[in-house]
Amino acid sequence: MSTDTSATSAAPTKLDAQLCFALHDASRAIAASFRRGLAPLGLTYSQYVVLLVLWENGPTTMGRLCRELHLDSGTLSPLLQRLEERGRVVRRRRPEDERTVEVTCTAEGDALREPVLAIQRRVGDETGLDTADIDRLRTELQALADRLRTADETGVTGGS
Repeated sequence: MSTDTSATSAAPTKLDAQLCFALHDASRAIAASFRRGLAPLGLTYSQYVVLLVLWENGPTTMGRLCRELHLDSGTLSPLLQRLEERGRVVRRRRPEDERTVEVTCTAEGDALREPVLAIQRRVGDETGLDTADIDRLRTELQALADRLRTADETGVTGGS
């Protein structure tokens, strides 16, 4: 891991030197690119990632969705309600455990897979990155997020 802090130590309050802002700006840009494709399908970016988890795993509990998407139930519930109102998912309590809500994609939700794949390809092309670079960047960002979540959970703070 590199410990070169020359960019931030030379100008620690300069916006362009901030990793957090670069990540924020890139996140907003890629989300906007997805929004252009998802809006005609009647999907928000947040609803799209819910569908990704359901397509990957099949019927999924609310708890698992919260964990995989790093969302709390208060944020996830309205997303699911809107998807359910549009006929894309159904929520039901499990008969064996009434406390557990399971979310399942409907046929209408499943029908969005192909159009979403086309959107994913277009956004991938717009990044200008090849598949290997996308995989490498995603892996690095996931590792960064994991380290930051772990530091937050353990109360570890960095500093020099």
